[in-house]
Amino acid sequence: MEKISSGDEVGGAGGAYSYTALKRLDQIWSGLRTARIDSENIPQVVTRIPGSLPQPDRTSNADSIYDVIVCGGTLGIFVATALASKGLRVGIVERNILKGREQEWNISRKELLELVQVGVLSNDEVEYVIASEFNPNRCGFENKGDIWVQDILNLGVSPAKLLDVVKKRFISLGGALFEARSLSNISIYDDAAILTLSDGEVLPCRLVVDSMGNFSPIVRQVRGGKKPDGMCLVVGTCCHGFDANTTSDVIYSSSSAKNIGNSPVQYFWEAFPAGSGPQDRTTYMFTYVDPQGEGPALEDLLEDYWDLMPAYQGKPLEMLEILRVIFGIFPTYRDSPLPASFDRVLQVGDASGIQSPVSFGGFGSMTRHLGRLSTGIHEAMAGDFLDKDSLSLLNPYMPNLSASWLFQRAMSARPNSGVSSSFINELLFANFQSMQKLGDRVLRPFLQDVIQFEPLVKTLGLVMLSQPQILPSIFKQVGVGVIFDWSVHFFMLGYFTFLSSFIDPVMRSWVENLPPRQKYEWRRYLDAWKYGSGLDYHQE
Repeated sequence: MEKISSGDEVGGAGGAYSYTALKRLDQIWSGLRTARIDSENIPQVVTRIPGSLPQPDRTSNADSIYDVIVCGGTLGIFVATALASKGLRVGIVERNILKGREQEWNISRKELLELVQVGVLSNDEVEYVIASEFNPNRCGFENKGDIWVQDILNLGVSPAKLLDVVKKRFISLGGALFEARSLSNISIYDDAAILTLSDGEVLPCRLVVDSMGNFSPIVRQVRGGKKPDGMCLVVGTCCHGFDANTTSDVIYSSSSAKNIGNSPVQYFWEAFPAGSGPQDRTTYMFTYVDPQGEGPALEDLLEDYWDLMPAYQGKPLEMLEILRVIFGIFPTYRDSPLPASFDRVLQVGDASGIQSPVSFGGFGSMTRHLGRLSTGIHEAMAGDFLDKDSLSLLNPYMPNLSASWLFQRAMSARPNSGVSSSFINELLFANFQSMQKLGDRVLRPFLQDVIQFEPLVKTLGLVMLSQPQILPSIFKQVGVGVIFDWSVHFFMLGYFTFLSSFIDPVMRSWVENLPPRQKYEWRRYLDAWKYGSGLDYHQE
């Protein structure tokens, strides 16, 4: 790793490639596992001060107050640009220089085109930022048979090109960048928020958007140091030397669950052709673990990766040139998305927990929710609905997101679960085989992290009918309590589907005639029904 030229570190997950960065991230992961919850000693980044902004501050800042300040620019710049295109005065605070990493983001074209619909990219710019495109895409589980699909995570997008294009558009729309500076604290008044940066600069605004990711200091304060409920650990490489390099793996498992020390793990793989050359390929190995117990270090996973990757990819390690080593940790919380805890402060992206518990990296979920969020924030700004209750309507309860927790639990190896080491692969293959039989209307949404009621009912029904013998093992693997909790979200998923399908069309014209605050609130309820049931997703 020390011999590889890794370039400068950039913001966002996977923005650093050095051995030093690996050790640093392992220390963070170890701290999450072992730390005791001590909310009293967590730095208080946000302070609520009763009353209005003092008159001297108001007078001196009258011409410089921003509508919105976005903290965290790697994914926050998409929200910032969408808001700036609606005429708001927006600034971005980014602790690094705002630029994208070398390693590509993988996404489907349908998700990428969401950026065109909200005015962040043009169609020509979409083509410019695509570094690679490939088909077909494979799902497979321990030699039980492969399922091939088309156009799922089949684009490699260059973050360096994408952020450069969006950054220029943001500035052209009058946006302001405060780079190489981090947030020190925020003071919330009745009529404004005052941000103090690490260099002492003071920025007044009406709304703070927290896009600082999984380890946002504001989120840490809000959650009181609570341990995550789940964790996805990822290691991988981008290597040169692959001759047959035209297909991808969306999810693949080549082995049963095993132990690393005292920690059981079930490994999964993803692999994609890279845009840097026809023989370059990115390979990820990931696993889901319980942060409440012991867990393997990322360095331990990498040691396994060097042993397992050659057999999985069919290429000896000595025949590959390692271009980059990739690693990341992705904590998830069951009580997500995170409602607003302060007036004038809203979490978006990974900071809000809007991403699926079974995915790693929040680019896809950010594009999916960008239209909903930018419209809702703009309406909140227009009506001055910036109290925490109004802002919480932008991060509502979403039963399809909560229902996804069962899938992460089912894919996590657990100690003393009483099931065979091959059970996770058997369960996943049974589900994927059933979804394939039911067709694209069932399989494709699931592969893009969208849970819908009708496809879920059909899949579970077919699995129970075709393989009833696995049901007792499912209860052992995930636990009765988890299944009971999931049943509530499953019922709510059906309820939200009914509301969005049948009640929304009847109510929408009535909503448009309401007074401004009630109209804002009801529009957010309609959005929650639609997105919470997955009905925002449409087949291409």
